[in-house]
Amino acid sequence: MNPVRVSRGRPAGLRSAIGSPFQILLLACSFALAAYAGVRLLAGDWLGVALWFAGAALLHDLVLVPLYSALDRAVTGGLGAVHRRAWAMYVRVPAAFSALLLLVWFPLVGGRVDASYRGTTGLSADGYLARWLLITAVQFGGSALLLALRSLRSATKGRSPDVH
Repeated sequence: MNPVRVSRGRPAGLRSAIGSPFQILLLACSFALAAYAGVRLLAGDWLGVALWFAGAALLHDLVLVPLYSALDRAVTGGLGAVHRRAWAMYVRVPAAFSALLLLVWFPLVGGRVDASYRGTTGLSADGYLARWLLITAVQFGGSALLLALRSLRSATKGRSPDVH
């Protein structure tokens, strides 16, 4: 018969499942903040917000996941040999950051802002496409440079480039 270890009057497994009092307080505060934001968000047009969330989930799950899964398979398949599949991360990371920047700044990158943007912010919407392209090129260039340096280092040590 195994005795149950007790820590401060309760089983040790229960403490790890619940967490510390500070973690519980932070979790309660985050739930309260999320509830407040949800009430404020849904107060005006709850049906429109619910439809937007449902549409975004469907668009992501039914269109975007298969799309970027196919792109990832094309990248890993296009790299050829199995040991070169480790090199796929040098394409995935800058592509993910570039896609994230495009997602966040899409209206400005795509030039889809109205005249009130300049009046509200005092800034021009010109140049975002060029800056996004420049940032994307720098990310891919830095990734290619890092891959080249790691490959060179691996070649000088006489081992396979995919072993880091």
